[in-house]
Amino acid sequence: MRIDKFLNTTNILKRRSMAKDLLESHLVSINGGITKASRNVKVGDIIEIKFLEYSKKYEVLMIPTTKTLPKNQKQEYIKEIS
Repeated sequence: MRIDKFLNTTNILKRRSMAKDLLESHLVSINGGITKASRNVKVGDIIEIKFLEYSKKYEVLMIPTTKTLPKNQKQEYIKEIS
C-alpha cells in the first residue's frame, strides 16, 4: 500500500491530500530516509512525520486491506513510538 494512502487509511492523517502535501515537503520519512508518495509501506517500517513543533514516529504492524478502518482498530495496524 502506498504511504499516502496508508497514512489516511490508518487515521494518522485525516486527508490523503494532507499526506501528499507533507510528502512533497519532505516531512515524512520511512526508516530514516525521505520518501515519495508512491513508496510502498511494509510491515516493520518506521514512519516519522515532522510537524511544526514536534515529530511522531510509528511502527507498521499490519497493512490494511480495506479503504477505511474504525478508529478503535488503529492499534492493530500501527504502534506509536514517540
